[in-house]
Formats: sequence, C-alpha cells, structure tokens
Amino acid sequence: MTTVRKLLEDKKFTTNFSVASTDTVLQALKVMIEAHIGAVLVTEGGKIIGIYTERDYLYKGEIDGHMAKDTRIKDVMSGKMITVTKETTTEQCIGLMKQHNIRHLPVVENDQLVGLVSMRDVLFAALENKESEIRGLENYIMGSGFQS
Repeated sequence: MTTVRKLLEDKKFTTNFSVASTDTVLQALKVMIEAHIGAVLVTEGGKIIGIYTERDYLYKGEIDGHMAKDTRIKDVMSGKMITVTKETTTEQCIGLMKQHNIRHLPVVENDQLVGLVSMRDVLFAALENKESEIRGLENYIMGSGFQS
C-alpha cells in the first residue's frame, strides 16, 4: 500500500510554493502560473495559515467583486486545511479529498510542513497500484493453467 512518504520521494520537484497573507491574489496567481501549479500555501510570520487554490480564485474571485490586483490573499484563502502525515495511505488521501471536496493535502510532521500532495499525485499512485494488482492476478491466472 502506497503512502504519502513514497509520493513525496517520487516527486520531481520538492519546492513548496507560498505567498504572504498580505500579498495580492494577482501575486499568488503569478507564482502559480510560473511554477505550473494549482495551489500555493499562505504564510504569516513564517507560519502556514492557509492555502490558496485555483478553485478559490474561481469561486471567490472577480465574480464576487474581488479584483485580483487589489484583493489580499488572506481575504479569500481557505484557512481550514485538511492535512496528512507521511504514513497516510493513498486510499486515505482519496477518501479525505472526496469527503472535503479538495485537491491538495499539506503533509505535516511534528507541526512542520514537509510537503504537499495533489489529487494528481494521489490518483497516479492509486492507478499504479491497481495496474500492479491486475498484472499480479493475470500472472496468477496464467501460471495456474486457468483458461477462460
């Protein structure tokens, strides 16, 4: 069973992008675009206080009258974050993402951020696990002489 530890080890890029709570939405969007990511962590005084995602921009952006160049991240970020540890399984991550309708999970160990996993990371790992199970079953069936 794959854990978040394995997901973090397999990541090509380990940078956790963040913006200050006083930064504007436009500044956060620029960071996200330059890094090709869908979320940034929000910090205040060196501590993570929230997360800002593409969905936050979609649902709390210009349609609600918040101009990206004038709106502070702290006013539109998601302050309540669901976190996981390195020992959390991909199946547990999928359950949390489904239950809370989220796409990003900060990974925390000893009250310190150690990474961030996305729905893409989790689903790719789950798909890999299922493919491995299927190959194992196919090998078992073929090796046992079972014919369909």
